[in-house]
Amino acid sequence: MNTEKRKVALVTGASRNIGRAIAVRLAQDGCDVVVHVGQDLSAGEESANAVRAAGARAEVMAADLRQKEAITGLAQAAGEAFGRLDIIVNNAAIRPETPFADLTLEAWRDVMSVCLEAPFLLCQAVLPYLSRSPCGRIVNIGGLTAHTGAEGRAHIITAKAGLVGLTKALAHELAGHGICVNCVSPGLIETKRVGASPAHHTSRRNLLGWRGLPDDVADAVAYLSGPTARYVTGQTLHVSGGAFLP
Repeated sequence: MNTEKRKVALVTGASRNIGRAIAVRLAQDGCDVVVHVGQDLSAGEESANAVRAAGARAEVMAADLRQKEAITGLAQAAGEAFGRLDIIVNNAAIRPETPFADLTLEAWRDVMSVCLEAPFLLCQAVLPYLSRSPCGRIVNIGGLTAHTGAEGRAHIITAKAGLVGLTKALAHELAGHGICVNCVSPGLIETKRVGASPAHHTSRRNLLGWRGLPDDVADAVAYLSGPTARYVTGQTLHVSGGAFLP
């Protein structure tokens, strides 16, 4: 293994489900991976072991993405771990559903801090590393309801819609650094959840008639992170079985 030439990816929220699938898929493409978790180091190690089983190096790093200092520390530690960063995947999110009439400002800000502010701060913090990469990539993970709307998710929808806007803005800002910035918008993906599935899932339909898998999202991220997407930036790629047609 020539570790000096291997790309390095940082995937936030990579302890399970879509985040873990992304980490493993990028490892299969030859990337070493920094596996970020919020608190669950045990689940993070499971993801890291899956990355290692794919033939790549992995480091697990915990950071509270609600805290600017923690994000800055994550970026520094991730860059120092392998000496470079080439791919950033902003996957971490929280999605507590609440009727709008009951939505508190604290709950609103909590979702904004993780889903929108953290990607903004992380992208700023890793920019020195990405600017030195010959293949810098940022992939933001959006969501179906940012484009369709849904009840009980005003804070989540607003944050994810803002992430689409941030993607377009950064595509302009970072093009001069040779960095491509895109968004993947999953919808109707089978994942293991704590508690009941979101209410809007019961009524949502797609053209294909079945739910996707985390690997389907990971494949889209791998495409946008790789050399065949070198001429793609500022775009949102919908992985939803046709649940939304832009």
